[in-house]
Amino acid sequence: MIETAARQHVDPDSLTPADRIDFLRSYAFVGMHILALGTLFTGVSVAALIALLVTFWVRLFGITAGYHRYFAHRSFRTSRPFQFALAWLGASAGQNGPLWWVSHHRLHHRHADTEDDIHPPGLKGFWWAHAGWIMSRRYDGYDTSLVRDLRRFPELRLLDRLHMLAPLSVGVVLFGVGWCFEAAFPGLGTTRWQMLGWGLFVSTVLLYHVTFLVNSVTHMWGRRRYATKDHSRNNWWVALLTLGEGWHNNHHRYPSSERQGFYWWEVDVTHYVLKGLEKVGLVWDLRVPPARAYRKERGAPS
Repeated sequence: MIETAARQHVDPDSLTPADRIDFLRSYAFVGMHILALGTLFTGVSVAALIALLVTFWVRLFGITAGYHRYFAHRSFRTSRPFQFALAWLGASAGQNGPLWWVSHHRLHHRHADTEDDIHPPGLKGFWWAHAGWIMSRRYDGYDTSLVRDLRRFPELRLLDRLHMLAPLSVGVVLFGVGWCFEAAFPGLGTTRWQMLGWGLFVSTVLLYHVTFLVNSVTHMWGRRRYATKDHSRNNWWVALLTLGEGWHNNHHRYPSSERQGFYWWEVDVTHYVLKGLEKVGLVWDLRVPPARAYRKERGAPS
């Protein structure tokens, strides 16, 4: 049985002018949705659908393993070159630069589900937690004091300023591959516009809303194993969609653990991939949940 968070009335007065959704400022976010509709005119092919799946899952890993588990929580270690590769991969998802992302995420953990949280669904509603907060002016910048450990790397500071280069590079590659398909394999029925539309625009829109489910759904619906002070919940279907990020109550109780699915039945694809990368020496020192994490805790509020 799924436990649900108590509904709370959203007071319109709690939203300041800085909190209002600014569609002009959100041109990239809104524009990506509009561009995704272009696939209604380009048609689709097998190659374009493969591009969609590859760019979705690989870039999602850049968010889950890179931006979240590595940069935000330092739950494993890696080399400086692979650190930058993870940062570039995360930035290619179109969710701003690594310093911006990590600063806001660390702020969320510090004040989860309180008035100082950046996206508390219980106080400001589902839509605010899901996407409204990134469309407001309030969070254009970020608190540099929360990412001092990352700002010492000049390449990360540069990528944070020029983060749009990462998704643009994905688009250039897709367009080029589509052009080659048109010229060399016309029988496939694949065009450059299909590859760009499905592999970048549709893929990015899906990435937006799948990862945003962690901010909205997993603070409202699911099960609570641990009695944390916030409203975090474990939600199995969000975990499946997000490569393991849906085990959110586990994560809020032990945020430094690289593994977020603590039991074999808690599917955590990000963890499995990182274990594979550990075997080939690209990452190491994966932090694990403490032994007490497996002792059943009583009294977790619903």
